[in-house]
Amino acid sequence: MLSKKLLPVLLVGATLGFNAAQADIKIGVVTSATGPIALVGIPQKNTVALLPDSAGGEKIRYISLDDSSDPTAAVKAFKKLIDEEKVDAIIGPSGSAAAMGVIQFAAESGTPMLAPVGTAAVVLPMTEQKKWVFKTTQNDDLIAAALIEQMQKEGVKTLGLIGTADPYGENWENVMSGLASKAGIKIVATESFQRQDTSMTGQSLKVLMTNPDAVLIAAPGSSSVMPQTTLKDQGYKGQIYQTHGAALDPFLRLGGKATEGTILAASMMLVLDEVPDSAAKETATHYVDTYTRIYGNPPATFGGNVYDAGLLLKNAIPAALEKGKPGTPEFRAGLRDALEKTKEMPGTQGVYNMTPEDHSGFDERGRVMITVKDGDWKLL
Repeated sequence: MLSKKLLPVLLVGATLGFNAAQADIKIGVVTSATGPIALVGIPQKNTVALLPDSAGGEKIRYISLDDSSDPTAAVKAFKKLIDEEKVDAIIGPSGSAAAMGVIQFAAESGTPMLAPVGTAAVVLPMTEQKKWVFKTTQNDDLIAAALIEQMQKEGVKTLGLIGTADPYGENWENVMSGLASKAGIKIVATESFQRQDTSMTGQSLKVLMTNPDAVLIAAPGSSSVMPQTTLKDQGYKGQIYQTHGAALDPFLRLGGKATEGTILAASMMLVLDEVPDSAAKETATHYVDTYTRIYGNPPATFGGNVYDAGLLLKNAIPAALEKGKPGTPEFRAGLRDALEKTKEMPGTQGVYNMTPEDHSGFDERGRVMITVKDGDWKLL
């Protein structure tokens, strides 16, 4: 039986322990480590182990959940992290459609969301809800502008467009329509497909009937492969362009010879040995080397998007701690405000400069022109 003298001591100790536990910064992570976009989600989930474990003198604890590439499951995971785990910020989900579906919950709860997704629609146009979202990939227009410039150099006058029937492909269609028109390039065919489709014959034939000088495929992860292999199998001889959604080594492996000569604008991570030295290159090299040492193979650029999210949060946490303690609305709001003030922070993808209008923050340093030569990525 506890003595009356000992009981208050134990109660004080328990209270101190509870407060210490509450002081930990809790970051939720939602990735698609299984399912159709696992090629994107696996390196993102693996990267969680490499994220900063402290910032501003406080420990950071990560709670990682898998949404199985299902937008509905992503919503459930996201709400669990907010309602049950009381996280201070969330990294994810992996998929563009899933990310679009959880923005309202981030906004309603006042929880900063760092989206490692392709579509710029998660942050553009800026709205009261989207002010809680920050994007760790290059916006579509930044990548598209580089592709259009390359097309002009190569004399492309007509263009076919094949994209996924989701926010990623839809936003690319919108962006390319405007930029191509200004550049004097006519889009002569626009086709879409579902990521889970097993045939692209119909869409490819419709594009081939217009005989375009080039074709742009706007699809993320493994879904970027089938449109290209189908076009090649049907005898298309023109130039094929891809977006940064295809910037992963499995694209080369799955597409084989059909990927030869592909041109895309993407992260320097694909061609680190060929780009000039910079703070971003140093960050990317450290990430790639550490990931490779742990997992035995280099990460896809999509993993770098999660790594950068961790760096952005680490950079913002000290300022947020001045506004409130972890676990409070004041801390989360302070975190959002600090993220929006990020200046010249090097990441694996480039350099971040956030503003109230720009929650991606990349400039031309966040992209390089790349081609596929002899089955490997090469700086163009």
